[in-house]
Amino acid sequence: MNSSIARIITLCSTIVISSAPIAAYADDSASPCGALKRIIAAAPQHFASLNPADGRAIAQPYGDDAQCATAGATYQCVWSARDAGSGTNALEGLGADIAACLPDATHDVNSPGRQHFYLGQRGSRTEITAQSDGSTRVKLSVSHQ
Repeated sequence: MNSSIARIITLCSTIVISSAPIAAYADDSASPCGALKRIIAAAPQHFASLNPADGRAIAQPYGDDAQCATAGATYQCVWSARDAGSGTNALEGLGADIAACLPDATHDVNSPGRQHFYLGQRGSRTEITAQSDGSTRVKLSVSHQ
């Protein structure tokens, strides 16, 4: 009888422990959405407040070698897809990130090699282009009219 009670107690404690939520902690990795929003916010000032590291978080889910820079009125990042030959998957993922992070953006081009979005009206529009750069690289360009 005592062994039956011990088994029941063991079983109940196993059920309680296994159903308890596991503690989750925010990691210190940068957010692709946060980076996209920061870049979009800096567009009207021609990205003067940004530095090359600001865009790297956008590429983080897809690649580790992002190189970003401001060139004129454009902020651009280029990186290699983490998995060889998966540039198309990285481009699709980036397009999905842009759509999710910037719900007010209009998505007017959705092709296998290019995703295009814009925010705002003509004459004061922020353009966002994600495209393949060869078979394994992805390029993101954000510009402001």
